[in-house]
Amino acid sequence: MSCDFLALALPGVQKLSPYVPGKPVEELAREFGLRAEDIVKLASNENPLGPSPLAVEAIKASLPELTRYPDGNGFALKQALSRVFSLQPEQLTLGNGSNDILELVTRAFVSPEHEVVFSEHAFAVYPIVTQAVGAKAVVVPARDWGHDLEAMAAAITPATRLVFIANPNNPTGTWLGKPELEAFLAKVPERVIVVLDEAYTEYVEDADFPRGFDYLTQYPNLLVSRTFSKAYGLAALRVGYAASHPQVADALNRVRQPFNVNSLALAAALASLGDQAYLEASRAINREGMLQLEHGFRELGLSWIPSRGNFVAVDLGCEAAPVFQALLREGVIVRPVANYGMPNHLRVTVGLGMENQRFLEALTKVLDRG
Repeated sequence: MSCDFLALALPGVQKLSPYVPGKPVEELAREFGLRAEDIVKLASNENPLGPSPLAVEAIKASLPELTRYPDGNGFALKQALSRVFSLQPEQLTLGNGSNDILELVTRAFVSPEHEVVFSEHAFAVYPIVTQAVGAKAVVVPARDWGHDLEAMAAAITPATRLVFIANPNNPTGTWLGKPELEAFLAKVPERVIVVLDEAYTEYVEDADFPRGFDYLTQYPNLLVSRTFSKAYGLAALRVGYAASHPQVADALNRVRQPFNVNSLALAAALASLGDQAYLEASRAINREGMLQLEHGFRELGLSWIPSRGNFVAVDLGCEAAPVFQALLREGVIVRPVANYGMPNHLRVTVGLGMENQRFLEALTKVLDRG
């Protein structure tokens, strides 16, 4: 081959490394000759309950229409979201997962002349979408593993176009309270769009936790991104959404691909949104599982970063990569986060009680072997 096709790609794309997801169960089974049913996956912050039964029924009801294109505007889901969260349909943008939303807002508003501000130890997609459009990433050092909003506000320059904030943050699980978030929003110039990524907000049960939707009227430059992949248990179907000023939503919908959310995802998301009992059960499982993991870490003499997500980052006090590999051989998949600047931590998804126990037993065995 005489042509170097990578050299033809945009400069930012040439420098990108592909996103590496959590190892699939099937891959681990092939690699170590394990039975899939004996493997515990706590790597990708998935809901261990499985999908809502109402979502499963909605998918079944939609199957006869697979030859038809989905509703490109997502009318029914937008109407339901508007009703549940007191929004207007014209404020909403649907995405193929919330990752799609993050890419859409970057493509719509950011050019190589712009800067994008986000925190150290923040979601890996923020630098990916920034670099893909050739913009400058301004990474602000974290404070106590979380966002330092004062420093992030100080990092805004005339070239800044976007600021990404995750609340709670992935992979650290840290969270922001109302006073600090409100003070930050008040400082940001209106020409700078603040993307508040609330992928895990449904898991937070603190009464005083800020909800982005409450600030949309006061701050037209705020965009709130959410997903059905986590607490609603629809990770495989990829459906997320954003709420923003109608003009921002209009810009996103201009670059959004037609039919970016499939029919089964639309139907399942609509059904899940109405299943409050499922959402409460998801929260309860997460609450109990988090306490179980924290107790296990305490017994092992390990520290962890307090989390409001459905995952927790545990500090092994040594390089985590060998422990991760040893856990794989025990049939347990968790997530190393050295690529987030956290080489001594493993991120562990909260699973069912028996899954959490299996992980803790495997971790004890691996650490005892030294």
